[in-house]
Amino acid sequence: MGSDRIKQIKFELFMMKNFFSLLIGLILLNTANIKAQNNASPNIILIYMDDMGYGDLSCYGAVDIHTPVLDKMAAEGMRFTNFLTSQAVCSASRASLLTGCYANRIGISGALWPKSGVGLSLDETTIAELLKQKNYATAAFGKWHLGDVKGFLPKSHGFDEYYGIPYSNDMWPVWYDGTPAKQGTNKAGYPPLPLIEGDEKISTITTLDQQAQLTSTLTDKTISFIEKNKQHPFFVYLAHPMPHVPINASAAFKGKSKQGLYGDVIQEIDANVGRIIRKIEQLGLTKNTLIIFTSDNGPWFNFGNHAGNTGGLREGKGTSFEGGHRVPCIMWWKGVIPGGKVVNQLTSTIDVLPTIAALTHLKLPEKKIDGVSLWPLLQGDLTRSPRSEFYYYYRKNALEAVRKDNWKLVFEHPSRSYLNQSPGKDGFPGQAPENIMMPRALYDLRRDPGERHDVQNEFPEIVKILELIAEKARNELGDDLQKRIGSEVRTAATIVYK
Repeated sequence: MGSDRIKQIKFELFMMKNFFSLLIGLILLNTANIKAQNNASPNIILIYMDDMGYGDLSCYGAVDIHTPVLDKMAAEGMRFTNFLTSQAVCSASRASLLTGCYANRIGISGALWPKSGVGLSLDETTIAELLKQKNYATAAFGKWHLGDVKGFLPKSHGFDEYYGIPYSNDMWPVWYDGTPAKQGTNKAGYPPLPLIEGDEKISTITTLDQQAQLTSTLTDKTISFIEKNKQHPFFVYLAHPMPHVPINASAAFKGKSKQGLYGDVIQEIDANVGRIIRKIEQLGLTKNTLIIFTSDNGPWFNFGNHAGNTGGLREGKGTSFEGGHRVPCIMWWKGVIPGGKVVNQLTSTIDVLPTIAALTHLKLPEKKIDGVSLWPLLQGDLTRSPRSEFYYYYRKNALEAVRKDNWKLVFEHPSRSYLNQSPGKDGFPGQAPENIMMPRALYDLRRDPGERHDVQNEFPEIVKILELIAEKARNELGDDLQKRIGSEVRTAATIVYK
């Protein structure tokens, strides 16, 4: 073979090598672009519990309640240990979660009663409305509690579909033992508990056995929605009505826990989260689906064995102590969120909306919000501390405490208290006085998460820093305790009943 032919062959081999290198590069670039596009529009499933305590899951120290699905999610994703709900009560916490605002900024407080005449303003931007900018399919299943008439239900706030109950599952004319409430009792004045699909009531829930089916039925709706939108980015807000009382478990889970009916309910919830994950895996969506699991507030302690566990934190639902505000939170996204990480930084439910905005490359709402993005943490940078301050508001608009990092200053205020009260049993409540005066105190939550040792005399300089933070909160959002009106407070919607 001549030298010219050898040169020609070498040149052809060189060109082929470069061609294949270029082809492989283009394939890898295209794959990266597809992954980037997918990661910029991930499916999002937000699972919100009702009255689940910080210590109710195995991975948070629960005793004799087994939650293998959520434990695995924590092992494969991130578990948050300092995650706070914005207010330790139903409606306010949900308003904050969906808008990224302290609830009092947008005029929502407490728990809205049936026909309360108040709802989430249509001028506020919810997570669902934010994601609609990227053409997400959106659904809300479960408890709403932000307006109970057509025009203020989920479909008016960016959700394509809704199936669930408009307020808490105990707001019905049924006594604690499941029998019809007698005239003259507090429960007798409630209307029948409606089950709503879209904007219309389709039936009523009248028995504890029907309540027992809610966990699986809402999961069925979620799975059906996922299957329908498997080739389209979707957002599901699954707000389970339990373990808020009245609790009940389906036949398959009753008696399965060593912690009685409450443990049965938690284990049934865990198993149904497993059903959702199996569907995500079956459809090949694990690397493009973010699941967030958390709770609206801590446990309703006066219900005794039908209430949850704060894991040693002080007080519970309806208080500004850690047992009311600090809740479990797990975030799971295969291939994106690094597995087995524990986040100890101060974080909150108000941070969910800005985090979703950051990871989907969407602009924040035009109106001011209070949340910050946790996206750097979710990407594995645990040196970051996106949030350093937090306001503990309760009742209509009372600033009961403020926090900076692990320092918490509690102001003198009247409060619910479960301390030294005999708890209820088997669905019946015990006493929980509402106006116990709590003294001013400074707590170092790093050393004293149970808020038992006042150290304000030892750290007067810390007190001054926290007082400045409180003044900032009062200027913006007001403070009923000092009869202060905030300059940046918006109003809720007023609902007119026909």
